[in-house]
Amino acid sequence: MFPLKDDIPTRRFPILTVVFIVANVVMFFGFQGAYFDDADFDKKVVEYGAIPYEISHPGKECALTADAEALACEGQAGVVGEAPEDQAPTWLTLLTSMFMHGGLLHLGGNMLFLWIFGNNIEDSMGPVRFVAFYVLGGLAALLAQTVIDPSAAVPTIGASGAVAAVLGGYALLYPRARVVTVIFIVIFFTIVTLPALLVLGAWFVLQALSGAGSLVQPVGEGGGVAYFAHIGGFLFGLALIRLFANDVHEDYEAAHRAPVY
Repeated sequence: MFPLKDDIPTRRFPILTVVFIVANVVMFFGFQGAYFDDADFDKKVVEYGAIPYEISHPGKECALTADAEALACEGQAGVVGEAPEDQAPTWLTLLTSMFMHGGLLHLGGNMLFLWIFGNNIEDSMGPVRFVAFYVLGGLAALLAQTVIDPSAAVPTIGASGAVAAVLGGYALLYPRARVVTVIFIVIFFTIVTLPALLVLGAWFVLQALSGAGSLVQPVGEGGGVAYFAHIGGFLFGLALIRLFANDVHEDYEAAHRAPVY
């Protein structure tokens, strides 16, 4: 399933949602230099991505080996020497990693979900609360991924964890909202309108099943999607949305009610 839009109009322009989308795009093409210099792109991912090993081992840093073929971390078995001193501090990578992406589809998918569901979440709490909710959701996602595999020496990047928090909040606040969704069946597809709870619930179940499968081959060994970051972000959104949302659109179903004469 791939959502296209929902049916809840916002009561004010979602300025922070747009700012977050622009920031992610600028980071990808400007800061990361996507499609300009692959070596520099990889270097930026390693230096400014959030690495679970660095988070769970304060003071230890990771860097590419001399041949740029692998990532080595201080304190790991068989690793000698120290990482370059000009590395970005770990606390900074917790923030920068939320605005970096591994490819155009990664960026596009996250920004589509953020636009569809983020504008209504921002509308439910205002810009200042939305910034706090989004950033804390991203941090909760990174924490969840780190707890699952604290020794993983693989950069975690992407807005997925913060966006997952938005999805969890949306599922709780607006479960009966209608979402126009593309459903792919092998080589065919159809467009249907489904309840938000069904769309987001199916997304979460897919993350949970994929996360369980990834435990057989952890991200730290084989690379891949940080499913537990998605799970952690979504659960954060479910658990804490009511603490942030102080202006919920209670009459959000009015748009699709039958008129009464």
